[in-house]
Amino acid sequence: MDGIAEKTKQALEPIITELGYEVVDVEYVKKSDGMNLTVYIDIPRGVTIDDCETVHNAVNPVIDELNPTGDKPYIFNISSPGLDRPFKTQRDFERNYGKEVEIKLYAPLRGKKVYEGVLAERTENVVKISTQSGDETIENTRIAFVRLLVKFE
Repeated sequence: MDGIAEKTKQALEPIITELGYEVVDVEYVKKSDGMNLTVYIDIPRGVTIDDCETVHNAVNPVIDELNPTGDKPYIFNISSPGLDRPFKTQRDFERNYGKEVEIKLYAPLRGKKVYEGVLAERTENVVKISTQSGDETIENTRIAFVRLLVKFE
């Protein structure tokens, strides 16, 4: 996380947590409309547009006073992390134990670069899933990302 994102997270996380939300990530990146400072929030029931508005209204005065970019222009957003977002924290993994996930690897392992299965465990070194063909244990260093498996029916 860059300095602006980290500074923003440190200032806003206590306020957002007090409102009952989790700060999943903060990013400061260039997009087509200029620099964007985005705070991604989550809550177990899922984030609505009203949640984003509530959090935005609560933190907007603080972000204005903080002036994290030192007067450089930016667009400030509060957003849901999205259904198909990659897991970033141990808490993301723990919250999704027992759910179907997709694991994409940097390079093939046993001839496969994508694994799907039920998330069983994540430790400091490995992710364990149960697949139709048996249990798989994959080293974290091989994993590009893990996310919920989204099925369209």
